[in-house]
Amino acid sequence: MIEVKLSPIGEGEFNRGVFAKCDIKKGQLLHEAPVISYPNEQHQHIEKTVLADYAFEYGENHTAVLLGYGMLFNHSYEPNATYDINFDHHTFDFFAYTDIKAGEEILINYNGDVDDDEQLWFNEDYDGTAND
Repeated sequence: MIEVKLSPIGEGEFNRGVFAKCDIKKGQLLHEAPVISYPNEQHQHIEKTVLADYAFEYGENHTAVLLGYGMLFNHSYEPNATYDINFDHHTFDFFAYTDIKAGEEILINYNGDVDDDEQLWFNEDYDGTAND
């Protein structure tokens, strides 16, 4: 259903993204990414590594690194996918927020909410008007 390919919007050495291999309907489960969680007080060690840019909040007291394709979805303020944290199964569950066509890159809002246009750490020049 999904695959990793070179992304036209990605940057850096790897420049990867997650793409649909077939048409995907709105609401359909795309991927269940297992997590490795750790207490927030340990994050100071992760911040010294490249993994800091890929860590997700995991409840109030923990942070998580996602396995599978979970860390490879790129960001958009107009995403076509969203995710829910499944604490019972220790996964981040990714769902189509809109219908997604085969070949289309699957994008999530890193802020966690599809409508949240708060500036992200890597996008310092973003002015919050993309959704206006």
